[in-house]
Amino acid sequence: MTRPVGRGFQISIELQLPRDRMSVPLARHLLRAAMGELGVMSDDSEAVQLALSEACTNVIAHAGPGDAYEVRITVTPRACELRVFDEGRGFEQSADPTMPQRGAVRGRGLALMQAIVDQVSFTSRPEVGTVVSLVKELRFDESAPGRRLSLASEAGERSG
Repeated sequence: MTRPVGRGFQISIELQLPRDRMSVPLARHLLRAAMGELGVMSDDSEAVQLALSEACTNVIAHAGPGDAYEVRITVTPRACELRVFDEGRGFEQSADPTMPQRGAVRGRGLALMQAIVDQVSFTSRPEVGTVVSLVKELRFDESAPGRRLSLASEAGERSG
């Protein structure tokens, strides 16, 4: 289990979503808006959004009988942590994380997530569910108002 990266100022979003493919763009849009307000560089923002999309899509495709899943997003002055929870049947954690052959329609999610974020971990228990944790260190536009606010908060923590 990973812990949120960083201290002090952070944006936290918790979503309870239906296991429906239309929930993926909603989660992605909310994440994009939060990172945009904080001045996260577009390459990092796009990578995190893609990783979230893959994790959510995997829940929808593989989680089993549950009708909802949960997404927790935490953006700190240094990183973004995503946690996606489902109540499905769990999965075999020995899955091969290598990218499948060109032209394959399925099987890219795990390898893609591992390629674009800094940390990927899974906790899966049969008949309990799975937690996918993703962490990406972020680069920021230092002039963005949200970034200045987060840095001021961090500086106040150090001096207080």
